Amino acid sequence: MGPRPGSRGTGCRHRIAGWDQGVGRRLIIETRRQQSRITREYTRLARAYDTKWSFYVDATTRSTLSRLNLRAHERLLDIGCGTGVLLHRLSADHPALQLTGLDPVPDMLRIARHRLAPDLELCAGWAEALPFMDDRFDVVVCCSMFHCIARPDIALREVRRVLEPDGRLVITDWCGDYLTCRMLKRYLRLSDRAQTYVHRAHELRQLAASAGFAATTTDRYKISRLWGMMTMTLRPAHTSVPITTAR
Repeated sequence: MGPRPGSRGTGCRHRIAGWDQGVGRRLIIETRRQQSRITREYTRLARAYDTKWSFYVDATTRSTLSRLNLRAHERLLDIGCGTGVLLHRLSADHPALQLTGLDPVPDMLRIARHRLAPDLELCAGWAEALPFMDDRFDVVVCCSMFHCIARPDIALREVRRVLEPDGRLVITDWCGDYLTCRMLKRYLRLSDRAQTYVHRAHELRQLAASAGFAATTTDRYKISRLWGMMTMTLRPAHTSVPITTAR
């Protein structure tokens, strides 16, 4: 299938602010401030991240992998790939996949680069301005980073653009349906301004629907007494995949 009108070129391409048009100046400024906070926070955390958050990273990686239902030779984008833990597991378990990772923090990408095969594509960039051509991927994964996106509405539209018409988006993130997770979020915001908002499952479904997605499965679960998570699989709304009732 050829690119849609307005499509962009192949590979990682630097996009500075392609989403600025139509976005209010105040929102643009706040988005850039949030992105600066994310860069500072995860630059500070990068070297110790895998050690400090080892339980959380391992649990959310396993939960996401168990719900991906991958097929050989699919093209997969990991948005917010961080230090490359998920990509490393994917490359070991599914060597035929065509994998790409995206993260805005250079220090995290450097760690990922050392962990991953040299031919695995890693790109610097933000979810709100994905540096990829239209219809580039069969699967897009956002694992434990959606709550850090300053403009999730724009990010979802960007994912819809780079996803094949019959592709799927899998989001694993904190779930605001759990009281403990909402309380933990408030605590973390006191010291970590890189966090933005914890969605309830119905809020994420509504947000995704406004970007042209329909949720096919929604799983809610706890990985510890504190951490309440959800993994949601979404497809472009025109596809005829049956919808599974949320758990």
